[in-house]
Amino acid sequence: MADQHLSGQRLHSLQGSEVFVVDDDESMREALAAVLALEGCRVTCFSEGHLFLQAARAHPPACILHDVNMPDRSGLDMLRELDAPHYPAPIIIVSAQRDVPTAVNAIKGGALDFIEKPFDGAAVVARVRRAIEDSAPRNGGSRLGRFPGSELLTPRESEVLAQVAGGCSNKEAGRHLGISPRTVEVHRARVMDKLGARNTADLVRIVLGNAGP
Repeated sequence: MADQHLSGQRLHSLQGSEVFVVDDDESMREALAAVLALEGCRVTCFSEGHLFLQAARAHPPACILHDVNMPDRSGLDMLRELDAPHYPAPIIIVSAQRDVPTAVNAIKGGALDFIEKPFDGAAVVARVRRAIEDSAPRNGGSRLGRFPGSELLTPRESEVLAQVAGGCSNKEAGRHLGISPRTVEVHRARVMDKLGARNTADLVRIVLGNAGP
């Protein structure tokens, strides 16, 4: 199963968590709503962006699943409209476009994760669960300590960097963090850009060579 990597750990209960699903495809809305409802989520579906935007601004849910291609406002437009990097709920972009630029633009725009269609229901549940966990207040955060440029990284970028510094591949890091290898790839590229690293060896030197208490 997609969330087997969480076995042995206490899983965040989705019971009662409110999730917004935004997709102009009725069958996709129904499929996502059914999968999440089985986990106890309260799911509200939207077929167009205007009503979603009103609801999201008035009452942030626990998580948002937003299709990238919408007739009135795309998922990327919505990230800008909601100021996604500072929006209180995690936003996951869903797309049938299997291309790196779309994933990059989604992550740059503030999306926490990027899911490609078609997808497995268990995988979606695992990613929503992890997104909600990541948005909860933390008591520790990254275990890397401080190093030059650490203040530039988002919590998720710090997590990805910790995996990279630990020798994990994108696939392994994705399993540990509950996100896709492509999402890891995007975060990894952004970390390298922010820290001025040319390769993985540079990243490790920056982190381990300068890490503080």
